Amino acid sequence: MSIVSIFFSILAAVEHIYIFYLETIITDSKKTSEVFGIEEESLKEKTVSTLFKNQGVYNLLLSIILIISIAKNDLFWIRILLSYIILVALYGGYSSNIKIIWKQGGLAMLGLFFSLF
Repeated sequence: MSIVSIFFSILAAVEHIYIFYLETIITDSKKTSEVFGIEEESLKEKTVSTLFKNQGVYNLLLSIILIISIAKNDLFWIRILLSYIILVALYGGYSSNIKIIWKQGGLAMLGLFFSLF
């Protein structure tokens, strides 16, 4: 696996750790509100807060598995995880906001692309 692919794959993992931080640690903050375009008051609602925290844990675990795969140089699982991130970003772009494709999936796309060479 190329250094460039490793670089973008690590950045994709770090990005999802940041998403975990936003969704789970500072769920109802101004920053989370800005990033996701949701009013702070909505983020304080129990249901929304619970859903965000759950999504945050998912993002953290995805990052951990990706980092382990990178450390083990397991190209198969790196590609699977990057593909998964891309598919979720495509769905988010379709169902919510087209910008999600590039914001959430851009680094994974670069990592996957460079892993093929």
